[in-house]
Amino acid sequence: MTVERSEVEAALARVIDPELGADIVDLGMVQGIEIDRDRVTIDVALTVAACPLRSQIEQDVVRRVEAIPGVTTVTVRISAMDQEQRSALMSRARRWAREDAEPTAVAPQTRVVSVSSGKGGVGKSSLTVNLALATAAQGHRVGILDADIWGFSVPRMLGVTDERLEAGPDRRIHPLEVHGMQVVSTGLIVEDEGTALMWRGLMLSKALEQFLRDVAWDRDLGYLFIDMPPGTGDIQMALARLLPQAEMVVVTTPQKAAQRVASRVADMARRSHMPVLGVVENMSGFTTEDGRHYDLFGRGGGAALAEELGVPLLAEVPIDPFVVEGGDAGTPVVLEHPEGPAGRAITAAATRLTALLPPASTDSCTARIAVLAQQLDAM
Repeated sequence: MTVERSEVEAALARVIDPELGADIVDLGMVQGIEIDRDRVTIDVALTVAACPLRSQIEQDVVRRVEAIPGVTTVTVRISAMDQEQRSALMSRARRWAREDAEPTAVAPQTRVVSVSSGKGGVGKSSLTVNLALATAAQGHRVGILDADIWGFSVPRMLGVTDERLEAGPDRRIHPLEVHGMQVVSTGLIVEDEGTALMWRGLMLSKALEQFLRDVAWDRDLGYLFIDMPPGTGDIQMALARLLPQAEMVVVTTPQKAAQRVASRVADMARRSHMPVLGVVENMSGFTTEDGRHYDLFGRGGGAALAEELGVPLLAEVPIDPFVVEGGDAGTPVVLEHPEGPAGRAITAAATRLTALLPPASTDSCTARIAVLAQQLDAM
């Protein structure tokens, strides 16, 4: 199977420079693409050879291109721009500085994690909330966007069902601060959590667009976890369009049927050039106090899906009564019972996730060009 150049170009157009907020193709950083059947080599020119963002950009290129079906090997060759290329980049930076337009209010350097599943009832929302809290416990600034517009449940799981989002003096929606995290959900807008939202597809994608463009997300947000609705519908397609830096974690249960359904959402991610970071198997058995183990929902579905997708199995989260109790009471398990079986597994998954998707570098190699362009425009 030969990989098409157009597929590689489309994948590279989703690699975003975290400082300038534009893709590396438009920036002129992609200098060459070589395809040898299933092996792809990319030549990338940075503003300076010792750019502190070199490792991040290289890793992002590899993840995006590896997500193309049929690609087995990705090689990135790094070089430095010459003076003419740097001048062209400065011209682009000057134009962006004048236009000052951003597609969303989510900073380009924010790592976006789409927690997704092929079907409902697999514990995706519980995992989103607890993964976010476990990531925040590592010292990162974290946000949660509840994009399950119809089936919102994040406010209850965090114990904030009586709170409501408000607009600030800047006329932007300000996220709720919960456990040191920024939180946005339709459940924080409607009158009460029993209100049914009878919205069709276009309204759903418009709601997501508003949550991304009209919310005062912290510019220093390290990670934004998005609790996605199940399936492969309007919200999923809108997210891929609005947040090109998004990457996916797939949630499944051990049974074969759930695994096969989950593979569909992973297929959608790959076709949208969204890398799949890994798989979390939820409800992976129950161990009694006397040590007897029961595989209530089968065995091995998460590992099989991870192997099929060629991604790591981030965790096998066992059935734990404290997860249900904590979700109903607004006391997430990683806070109230971090040493329990589910708490330990989710914390380990968050550690693996941040290792696979490390925070964006705070050092600079291209921002100086944008600053200089702004100074030139002010003259």
